[in-house]
This record gives sequence, structure tokens and C-alpha cells, in this order.
Amino acid sequence: MQLQLTGMTCASCASRVEKALLKVPGVAAAQVNLATERASVEMATPDGALLRAAVHKAGYGVVTAETTLQVEGMTCASCVGRVEKALLKVPGVLSVAVNLATERATVQALSTVPAAALRAAVVKAGYTARDASTPAAATTAAWPAWAAPALGAVLTLPLVAPMVLVFFGLHWMPAGWVQLALATPVQFGLGWRFYRAGWKAVRAGAGNMDLLVALGTSAAYGLSVWLLFRHAAHGTPHLYFEASAAVITLVLLGKWLEGRAKRQTADAIRALNALRPATARVLRDGVEVELPVDEVQVGDLVTVRPGERLPVDGEVTAGHSHVDESLITGESLPVAKTVGDPVTGGAINGEAALTVKTLAVGTETTLARIIRMVESAQAGKAPIQRLVDRVSAVFVPVVLGIAALTFVGWVLYDGQWEPAIINAVAVLVIACPCALGLATPTAIMAGTGVAAQAGILIKDAEALELAHAVNTVVFDKTGTLTEGRPTLVAVQPTDGGPPVADLLRLAAALQQHSEHPLARAVLERARADGLSVPAATDTRALPGRGLQGRVDGQTLALGSSRWLREQGLPAGTLQTEATALEGAGHTVSWLVRLADDTTGTPARLLGLLAFGDTIKPAARDAVARLQALGVATVMLSGDNRGSAEAVARQLGITDFRAEVLPGDKAAAVQALRADGRTVAMVGDGINDAPALAAADVGIAMSTGTDVAMQTAGITLMRGDPRLVADALDVSRRTVATIRRGLFWAFAYNVVGIPLAAAGLLNPVIAGAAMALSSVSVVANALTLRRWRAASQTPPPPAPPPARQADAATQAAPA
Repeated sequence: MQLQLTGMTCASCASRVEKALLKVPGVAAAQVNLATERASVEMATPDGALLRAAVHKAGYGVVTAETTLQVEGMTCASCVGRVEKALLKVPGVLSVAVNLATERATVQALSTVPAAALRAAVVKAGYTARDASTPAAATTAAWPAWAAPALGAVLTLPLVAPMVLVFFGLHWMPAGWVQLALATPVQFGLGWRFYRAGWKAVRAGAGNMDLLVALGTSAAYGLSVWLLFRHAAHGTPHLYFEASAAVITLVLLGKWLEGRAKRQTADAIRALNALRPATARVLRDGVEVELPVDEVQVGDLVTVRPGERLPVDGEVTAGHSHVDESLITGESLPVAKTVGDPVTGGAINGEAALTVKTLAVGTETTLARIIRMVESAQAGKAPIQRLVDRVSAVFVPVVLGIAALTFVGWVLYDGQWEPAIINAVAVLVIACPCALGLATPTAIMAGTGVAAQAGILIKDAEALELAHAVNTVVFDKTGTLTEGRPTLVAVQPTDGGPPVADLLRLAAALQQHSEHPLARAVLERARADGLSVPAATDTRALPGRGLQGRVDGQTLALGSSRWLREQGLPAGTLQTEATALEGAGHTVSWLVRLADDTTGTPARLLGLLAFGDTIKPAARDAVARLQALGVATVMLSGDNRGSAEAVARQLGITDFRAEVLPGDKAAAVQALRADGRTVAMVGDGINDAPALAAADVGIAMSTGTDVAMQTAGITLMRGDPRLVADALDVSRRTVATIRRGLFWAFAYNVVGIPLAAAGLLNPVIAGAAMALSSVSVVANALTLRRWRAASQTPPPPAPPPARQADAATQAAPA
């Protein structure tokens, strides 16, 4: 085996990796080439995961790659298991997930494993495979998909007609030779696909639905032929051609309906792909040039006319318009866009032309990332699927065993082998591993698809399944429940302190290089007041508390109320005003001149600054909806208790934690989980990432940072907190749909197989039940397409924020 390594810098590194690999059980030899950064390993039983773990433990990396194959020829859950086993046998393959609904295999392997080896393994297992990114060869089908079941119905109808006519008192039966002539093309023409796929399964040492159908119908057909020739001289005996022909026709009909339904579950991905415009009008030397969208480069200026789709992600450089982003963010109303505003490729421009500077193209656009995330979620397996996989692995052998026991049992019971064969055929025909394999992936495809259309991106199937069990949602206050754009509402110096303008000037100097929202609020106020901001030196952050630095020859610090208490400094005459400001939901920061040991100057409080952040219009409704779903809500805030309590009271949240440092958010989430709760964390900033990872389910706002979105299992495409309840709702409905589908899939087999073995099911009825089982399971998944997000209705208007009078309004002109 070959491993591509990373992190090696010298011969000592190469030697260390070699020693680590040689310690792995089963490794006979290992050689590491520093120049090519490759390791060659001889191993009795190749195990890429063991080798990778050994290299990681030694402190180096192994390059891996993900390959997606389009697999053709799979018909049931047993096929899925067979393809997975075949791929896992390829040396260097680390993990495999095969999805029956999308007919795709996602393979994680060492980067040195060639794709050709993966395709060869699939072919050896009896299927065909191609790279998923390679379009299928253009072939024109000789017949439409519905032609096979339609022709089968025409040939089978005369065979099953006597069964129907007898209910009307009519006794008619076609001659035996006519029945043979009608059943033969169905058996060996239309049914040839079952023989071919069944034979491939046998050669691979496995079984599948095709094998069951081929064996069952062949037994019924063969018995009928034998009876026809044996009793030809004595009239037409009772034949079973209608059983073999009807079963094949019904299975073909079921597969056609199932295929149509599966395509509908993928409608969401097709709708997203359809948003990609093929061309763009690019300004080159002031002239519009129409180019394929793949040729547009970052930095190009693109013109978009009214009613057209934006071809790229970018920033508006000219024009004012409204943009419909509903299919990307789920936002039902067009959003106003003007110069400097970001726009997303795939959105529809409204009433006026726009000029857009390209910021992202190709696979880096928001639309491409959305499609990639949805496809990844649909390709993955939910934890509940593992049970299905275990059942599917033994399903066909168990059914063959039950059919054999049924035949032997009936022969021993009444000594007649004719009914014994027919009952064994019914057992083979009613068994349906297809429904088991389709229940989970089709529901996940439908659920993640409708969620994406509502602006909810679910990273993987595990996040989808975990979210349904969430009973506690933790909100980070700033940016999720509030707008995250605080404004300065009060500036108050202490008695004998500097004037208001000087207090604001010093605070602005400390924060002029900070990206914190509170810093931006101070700087905006300083600019609006026309203040000259001095330079600051030696600035450094006080994590979770504030920052300090030197301004005008003195060391200053701007910190929270918690920090002020930790310094042992009294608020003095400002305490009453600070309490009132905090009670109104404002965040209070304190400007302090720190003690200077060289001059003997003691620490002195200079004044306070208060900030107000508007609560989002939909926040209260979001909390109410979660509580209506039986989900507890918790708010984390770095603010003082009074400010946090005021916001929590307005939102209807009773459980809140104030003065939580960024590093303590994850601990707060873990404490809730330790109480036995299933926790979802909602955040948007870099400092929320550890808490998002610590929660059972992380939910990130796309209005926040990329780090938060990469850590989270669910991303909300707009900053509407009501989407949190929608995400939990679609997860609950999807998991309920999966369970309902699995129940019916198991019920068909658990009830049907014993009835067939007991001789209570005609093979024709058994075949119809088998075909119906797959169709009904997929139809069950399609019910999710009717789901609609409650957040797509406009939120109630927010009450106007209270105006806080402050000394600063008297000190500077508006």
C-alpha cells in the first residue's frame, strides 16, 4: 500500500514514520521516501485506517480523498450492503456510504487509491459504476420507461382475467398453450433483467431482490410447463402461468412508480441547480461581453438586467434594486440592494439594472456550497439506517431458508408437492428488501430538500436525526436574538471626571483597531461628533472582559461590570444610573485610568458608556414557537445580569446566564447535557464555535462567521431566529416519516412472509403486495414535500426602541 504523507521536514521525520508503521500489527515492511513524501507498506491484511492512525499518532498526516461514484444496477437494500462490502475490500479505503435512493457511493480513501480500483470493485460485485461528476453517456432508450410494465400488463391481463370473472359468475379459461404463449415473453423477455441481476448476485456470493423474483417466478413457470405437458392429453390442468407473469409485471410496475417517486424526492436539488445561469454579461474595457459563467473571474464587473438571475456572488457597485433570494435563503420578500450590499448568485434581480463586482465564482459561490451541503446530507446515512443494514445483510438468505422450509413443511404435511411449490413461491415473491432500503434515504432526500428551500441547510443525516430529539435550545444573545449592531446610548463621566467629549475620545482611541461590535458603535459615535481620536499604543485584549492600552501618556482600560468588580473599584455616584441602564437592557462598559506604580498615581474611574442592541422583530415569536414545541430555551450573555434579565424578560425566556465569558459557553452547554438534556446551540460568531461543537446539534446563522458555520450541523441561511423552530420541526417530521416508512417496510415482511408460508396468500397477491410496499414507502417520503416553514410569514413589527437620554446628547451637536 502507498500512503501520501504530510508534515515531514527531515530524515528524522521519515525514520519516525517508518518505526510507527512497522509497529502496526501485520506490517511486514515499511519504507518512507522523504522526497516524494510517500510511504510504501507491505501488509498481510491491508488496513488503511490502522496505518493512518499510526502516522497521526507519530505526529504527521496522511492525505485522504473523497470519491463519489454513480452506481447502476442496485435494486434493494441487499445490493447496498454488497457494494459497500466490495468497496471496503479495496486496500486503502477507509469508509463507504452507499445511498440506494440517489444510487451513489461516497468513498473516503487514501489519496493513493485510484478511482479505477474503486470502479473495478463495484463491477466485480455485479454492478456498473462511473465517476459521479462524469455525465452518463448519451443513449437513446429504444422504449420509454413505462413500456415494459405496460406490455407486461397487456400480456398478463388474459391470464388473470379468469380470477376476476369468477366473481361475476363467468367461468372462462384460455387454453394451456395460449397461456404458455402469453407467459413466456413476460418470463424471459421482460423478466430477463431479474435473471441477469440475480446471476450477478450469485456469482458475487450474495443475494438480492432480483434473485428472489427470478427463483419464485421460475418455479411457478416451470411447474406450469411441467403440468401442461404431463396432462396435455387429458385437457387443461390447473396452471400457474398467471402467477409468474403477474408477479413480474407488478414488480416492473412498482419499479417504474418507485423511480418516478425517487426523482420527485430529488426535486429540491434540481431546483437549486436550475438557479445557475449559463452565461454572464461582463464589462471588459467598458463594453459588455457575454461569456460562459465558468469564464468569469473574481474581480470582474458583471451587469445584471431587471428580471435576470445574478450569475455570481458579489457586491453591488452601481444601481439600486430589489432582489428575490427566496430559493436560496427562504426569505419570501424581495430584499433592497444598493451600492456596497452583497448579492448572491442565483437570486433574481428586480426592477432596475445592477452592476456587481464578482467576489466568488464556480464551486466557491453560496449556491454551489448550498448544493454541496444538501447533496452531502442526502448521501449520508442516518444512525437509524444501521439497523436496516444489519437486517438487509441477512434478509435474502433468511427468506431463501424460509421458502425451503415452507416447501418441505407442506410436502410433509399433505404429501403434495404442487401446493408446496406455490406456497414457497409466494414466500419468495412477497419478501421485499427494497422497501427497507428506501425508507430512510428517500425521507432524508425529501426532508433536506424542503429544508434547503426554506433556508435551512442540514450538513448531514446524523444532524437531522439528532435534531428531532432536541429538548433544549441555547441562544447566544448577540447576533441571534438581537441584531448584533449595538449603538451607543449613554456616555456619562464621573463627578470631577473628564468632559463627555474627552471620555468618548479616549474610549474611541482604545478601540480604534478592534472589530468588536461595541467598538464599532463607539467609533461611529466619535466620527458623528467630529472628534479627533488620538493614537493608542500597547493595546491588548482582556479576554471576555474588555481591553487596555496607553493613550495620551496614561494607561486606560475599558471593561465590563464584572471586570470593574474584579478590580475592586466602586462605581460611586454612577451606580444608580448604571443599574437603571442595565435594567433597561443596555450593556454598560467602564472606562478606568489604571494605577501607575512609577508615578504613584492610583486607579481612577473616569466614566461609563452604555450600549443598546435592538431585539430582532421575530425573536419573541421564535422563543414562543420553541416553547409551543415543548422545547426549553436558555439564553447566554456576556452582559451583566440586569441587562441580560431585561432582554430575557422581553423575550419570555426564564432561564438565562449572564456574564458568561466566551470560553465558558461550551462549559454551560456541557452542563446542560450532563443534566440529561439534548441540547442545540444557536450562535453566529467565532467565539461560539466551541459551544456549537459541544452541543448535540450546532445551529449557525449564515449572517455570522465561516468558523461557526463549519462547526455547526445546521446552518440557517438568514438571521431569522424562527428558523430554529422550523429546523427542529422539519427534523421531527423527517424522522417520523422514516420511522413510519420502516414500520410499513418491516410490517409487510413480518406479516406477509408467515401468511405466504401458511398458504394463505396467492402468489399474484403476494407480488402485488411486494410491489406496493416499495411504492408506498417512497410515497410516504414524498409527504414531506408539503412541509412549509412557519418563518416564511413576515414577523410582527418590533416595538420602537426606547430612547435613552444621556449626557452625550447634550455635549455634541447631532
